[in-house]
Amino acid sequence: MVSWQGHILPVLVTVAIWFLATGLIAWLDNRQRETFPRSLMLGAGIGLAGLAAILAALHWVSIWAVYLSFLGALMVWSWHEIAFLTGAAAGPRREPCPPGLQGWARFSHASATVIYHEIALALTALMLISLSWMAPNQIGAMTFALLYVLRLSAKLNIFAGVPNSATDILPAHLSYLKSYYGPKRLGAGLLISIGTIAAFAAWLGTLAMAAPAGSAEAVGASLLFALAALGALEHMFLALPFRDGALWGWALPKTRASAIAAAPKLMLEEES
Repeated sequence: MVSWQGHILPVLVTVAIWFLATGLIAWLDNRQRETFPRSLMLGAGIGLAGLAAILAALHWVSIWAVYLSFLGALMVWSWHEIAFLTGAAAGPRREPCPPGLQGWARFSHASATVIYHEIALALTALMLISLSWMAPNQIGAMTFALLYVLRLSAKLNIFAGVPNSATDILPAHLSYLKSYYGPKRLGAGLLISIGTIAAFAAWLGTLAMAAPAGSAEAVGASLLFALAALGALEHMFLALPFRDGALWGWALPKTRASAIAAAPKLMLEEES
């Protein structure tokens, strides 16, 4: 039986945080570069507070502890996102892809643009898993690990090539990353990713429904279900003519928001 406290509210909370947090991070990372040191300090404070929240909730199995651990993981994740999108933790290579580069050489160059970020994410995931190993409340580690897998899947699919790689919220100083995007095509990899993530979300949904209504177990499974469902949706965006600026244009500078709004019209004019 679907309950408000155990199923509906956790999904609404996850969607709200996803929407607002993504917009806030986009706003911070698309401001003038002289503001980046303050943004990085803010991100570090948020990340450390998130880590403290996860540690505080580790040995508690209650609804508030599940929410606290989940929110803590999102705060740690946001720290990494701010560090990456400001360019502070991206990779040693900060140049466009050389023309005609193919195969392993292209993959190696692309990896060098984000390797610091990938290593930081992997180490953080391993740290959270180690800290929560055998602990009663492992939602924080599960949340961060799920986010990491979803993001890695999206990156690999974009590198291989997807029909829609529009990234309106990507800051201008990271625009060289677009040169590493694959051709616009619908490959089997993206379809498999969407199907796998959707199936995983459905499995989490069955766990949430099987748990006692309104229990901490139902809340935890519902939070993870909503996160996985949003991950499947974001992968679907890669296959559909959708621009992320349509959702988060409010967080971007006015000039970029205006350009994003005009983009569909320009595309239609070019086709005609």
